[in-house]
Amino acid sequence: MGKYILAVNAGSSSVKVTFYTFENPPQAIADAQVSGITAPPPTLKYQRGPVKIKEELKEKLNTPQDAFKYILQRCFNDPELSEVASDRDLAYVCHRVVHGGDYQDAVEINDETLHHLEDLEDLAPLHNFSALEIVRLCKKELPSVTSITYFDSAFHQTLPDYVRTYPINQQTAKAHGLRKYGFHGISYSFILRSVTQFLGKPQEQTNLIAMHIGSGASMCAIKEGKSIDTSMGLTPLAGLPGATRSGDIDPSLVFHYTSEAGKLSPGSTKEMHISTAEEILNKQSGWKALTGTTDFSQIAVENFPSESHKLAFDILVDRMLGYIGNYFVKLGGHVDAIVFAGGIGEKSALLRRTLAEKCKCLGVAINAEANVKGPEDKETVKDITQGSSKGPRVLICQTNEQFEMAYHTVESRL
Repeated sequence: MGKYILAVNAGSSSVKVTFYTFENPPQAIADAQVSGITAPPPTLKYQRGPVKIKEELKEKLNTPQDAFKYILQRCFNDPELSEVASDRDLAYVCHRVVHGGDYQDAVEINDETLHHLEDLEDLAPLHNFSALEIVRLCKKELPSVTSITYFDSAFHQTLPDYVRTYPINQQTAKAHGLRKYGFHGISYSFILRSVTQFLGKPQEQTNLIAMHIGSGASMCAIKEGKSIDTSMGLTPLAGLPGATRSGDIDPSLVFHYTSEAGKLSPGSTKEMHISTAEEILNKQSGWKALTGTTDFSQIAVENFPSESHKLAFDILVDRMLGYIGNYFVKLGGHVDAIVFAGGIGEKSALLRRTLAEKCKCLGVAINAEANVKGPEDKETVKDITQGSSKGPRVLICQTNEQFEMAYHTVESRL
């Protein structure tokens, strides 16, 4: 049996992997990412110790499976990465799967669990398909390596019935699994564990308003270490707007937008069925529709390039404020910390400053210098609270989903 763990995070246009040692805590030995699969040429980022490589690839990588195979071969053939020279050196492959239905914990892949996950693809065709393609690939080409799937929805299995239930016919809802699931759960698990260690508090005594703000954005209310509400719903489309997602809208809007809403989109394939409505609201909306860019760093600048950029920023701030107020009340005003995570949450000092200023009535205050500086590379949690503040702490957490999967794999098997 091998000694190393491979953690895989696959999306529709990128694949990220990290190799870890099998120890507690796991140590990363190499990190690789191929992005731009749907917008060639693809780009490779590869880090091994202090060595960092970034290059455009000449190879045609048309699917996440192609990218995953390329990464594996590139790493296996790296003479400086002798620890993982072949699949025989791997003990486990951990896969991030967005939608796990009613699964409450990670599951080991076998014929039965894989079949059940394939049945769930219709609930999240845009999100589960790429991950499960790589799960199938590993099952076929790495048969000696145990594959374990971790679910973004599992963290939110503690949602109360009155939060998870949609007010629609319950017979139909239960027959089709139509309820709020919530996502970014692997990230929230990392945030909760890291923040409670930082605060020196047990998880069961910790209340947080946590946010994973990236191209896909969500927020979560954590009470006594458990998720009690979150902004995403049946799918990751609900809640906050994102790079290409609309977030919450009037459900009837899409039928006024186009008479083709219920038909299959041109992006559908034999294996992956996507409606025109899903295509529009997931791929053609968000701040890309407002500004023409999916890069939030071009939007969140002190002097907005245009009114549309300011509008996109203001919309995100407004929607986030709505959830902060909602969750503050649901937590009874007892909030240990407001936590920023995700690519935008960790990097945008302007977003953090703007939200803090608008939450002064809740006692929120941040240190301007610490906010601008942000966390150091190796700093998992950074406190940017103003020293005299009597309100909740304001923290930045550099979340790491790959590490969280590897960590729980070691924890459950040592």
